[in-house]
Amino acid sequence: MAQSKITKLGSSLPVPSVQELARESLNKVPSQYVRPDLEPPVASKAALHEVPVIDMQKLLSGEHMDLELDKFHHACKEWGFFQLINHGANKSLIEKMKTELQGLFNLPMEEKQKLWQKPGNMEGFGQHFVVSEDQKLDWADLFFLNMLPIHMRKPHLFSALPTSFREAVENYSAELRNLAMTILEHMARALRMDFNEIKENYEEGWQSMRMNYYPPCPQPDLVIGLNPHSDAGGLTILLQVNEMEGLQIRKDGVWIPVKPLPDAFVINIGDSLEIMTNGIYPSIEHRATVNSSKERLSIATFYSPRLDGTIGPAPSLVTPETPAKFKTMTSADYYKGYFARELRGKSYLEVIRIQQDEELKSK
Repeated sequence: MAQSKITKLGSSLPVPSVQELARESLNKVPSQYVRPDLEPPVASKAALHEVPVIDMQKLLSGEHMDLELDKFHHACKEWGFFQLINHGANKSLIEKMKTELQGLFNLPMEEKQKLWQKPGNMEGFGQHFVVSEDQKLDWADLFFLNMLPIHMRKPHLFSALPTSFREAVENYSAELRNLAMTILEHMARALRMDFNEIKENYEEGWQSMRMNYYPPCPQPDLVIGLNPHSDAGGLTILLQVNEMEGLQIRKDGVWIPVKPLPDAFVINIGDSLEIMTNGIYPSIEHRATVNSSKERLSIATFYSPRLDGTIGPAPSLVTPETPAKFKTMTSADYYKGYFARELRGKSYLEVIRIQQDEELKSK
């Protein structure tokens, strides 16, 4: 696929910086951020709801491999979310990335303007999924970068990045690409499918990073840091940059807070992996809440099928007993459809789902 087509997957309308807005010592949140349409950002405190924890070292070797693979399969199938410990990613690189990200969001506004989203593009500082002027906004700023394949990077943006940040993010990108492929390999093992079916679309996959800054808010119960949604891509690897909580997932109709473990990544399955596994591994709705006392920072790294490939159920998982639940389409068309909409739950996945009347016609 030509680069010109790949780089125009979506755009978002320009919005003010929430970080700058939060510096104004507001007593009241501007109306564009007030969200009466959403459930209050209060989560269940039920102790029995804990996101599963998977040990990568046990998955890779030793006498507990099979047991850990069963745990891994259960986490993917029943939760779509897990925390990954002993993941093997370079600790000093992770700490460097955290420091550099805090420095990026602390740049003076005149420096940030050089890194702001340009009309028709999604990369740089701003927000995503803003499709109308009167739309409600998230209480957050983001910095978005396409990292892989390399030709998707925006030269004007990369050349304007602080040198130390650029070096850190390039190294971090390579580290997380390898980790994503290892996780996908174990998914193939757990599903008893041919890894080549995954490899074909993911080995040269699309990697992007959404770096989030959620400022403190004078009325945190009235706003949302990030709308309830499922991710469009394959795997999301989330790094919690500072100690503030805020991520919540919807499990059995209840919002559950995710308490990140030290030195762990939070991993979740996106819509395109739900499609590829023919619904066996579901993507899960999640949201980001904010608080009144301290900012929260995180880095979500999305690893997705290559943009010149297709997204559809893996052939080995489609049988007469388990017919395809989703349509097959080009990756580019899939993402264009996703980014053209306001972010709302798992609504986009329903567009791609094969309805029962279509199934009956095909029989």
